[in-house]
Amino acid sequence: ISSVEMDPDVARRLFEEGATLVLLGVPQGTEFGIDCRSWQVGPRFRGVKMIPPGLHFIHYSSVNSPRCGGEIGPKTGLFLTLKPKEVVLGNWDPKEEDLDFSASKNEEEVSRVRATLRELDPHLGPYPYEVMRKWVSLTDRLSEEVASSLQPLSGRICAFADVVPENEYRHTKDRAEQPRNDTACQSMREGLDRLPRMKQREGTEVRFSKIPKKTYPDGATPAQITQCSMDLSYALETVLEKNHKQQPLNLLGELQFAFVCFLIGNMYEGFEHWKSLLTLLCRSEEAMQKRKELYLGLIAVLYHQLGEIPPDFFVDIVSQNNFLTSTLQDFFQFASGPCVDGTLRKRAEKFKAHLTKKFRWDFDADLDDCAPVVVELPEGVTVD
Repeated sequence: ISSVEMDPDVARRLFEEGATLVLLGVPQGTEFGIDCRSWQVGPRFRGVKMIPPGLHFIHYSSVNSPRCGGEIGPKTGLFLTLKPKEVVLGNWDPKEEDLDFSASKNEEEVSRVRATLRELDPHLGPYPYEVMRKWVSLTDRLSEEVASSLQPLSGRICAFADVVPENEYRHTKDRAEQPRNDTACQSMREGLDRLPRMKQREGTEVRFSKIPKKTYPDGATPAQITQCSMDLSYALETVLEKNHKQQPLNLLGELQFAFVCFLIGNMYEGFEHWKSLLTLLCRSEEAMQKRKELYLGLIAVLYHQLGEIPPDFFVDIVSQNNFLTSTLQDFFQFASGPCVDGTLRKRAEKFKAHLTKKFRWDFDADLDDCAPVVVELPEGVTVD
């Protein structure tokens, strides 16, 4: 691991107060990373030292040997909170191709490793301090509590979902009821219907807030249903009440968690959830008038996130149904309303000018989204 020249005082402080990740048995060639930086592991690698205390994202991909093609496996990651001077011990499990941190719970084992840190030192790479500022800007709203509550129960965030069949078909009778696969399919639909239905293995799902499909309250009139489909404040308040009642600003931490999962963890589900949360926040006019701090925070979070998306990925996000431009267009339109707090209105104007200049987006152009909103009414509700 290489490091950029660091201020001697910072280096000394990190040397004295920094945490250490001791990782034993990681195969040469494995891609290993912490926060926004990753490397291919060499033969002498035993971990990372001088890690600033706080929340970090550890990520790694196993690699086939060059004899077997040298392919890189899907990425696995986890959020870890490290205390000053803490030593965390991980052992590579070759069968699972994963790091096992259970030894960290064994105080004797940790003490033994701590006593050998001086000998291990030449094999420990220094934390890439040059990316610290970027990492903090991407996670400053993400607390240890929020990260723990969102991380899967398995403790691992995987780029590829671990799926199992919805039905196990243990009995012959169950299998007999399944569509047969010994005849040719007449259509793509028939082929898809024959495939077993899959679900994520229990405990491996990221525990994101559920975004309600129904955006209006029970018993709403057709007029209220239409209003709640154009202004998503009711759905947003439902999410906050259910998931972040004590601290609504933790929703911004969840937005950052989802972003790190897709930007660094290569997890597509993180990208989808980021989009869903962004849509919910940007299209909630009434909430914008009531929750100034949440929206001032959103602008700051988005400012840093949009600066980090790789250019090729950015094209996909923007071109996909004009997702980003149309969503932000709604946000800027609502934020310029007369009932919005003056500070928030000014901050939104500056952010809009920044994005217009940096990405040459035109938020004042008429987008297709200005077409009438088509609203599905619940069964039994009719418009007079």
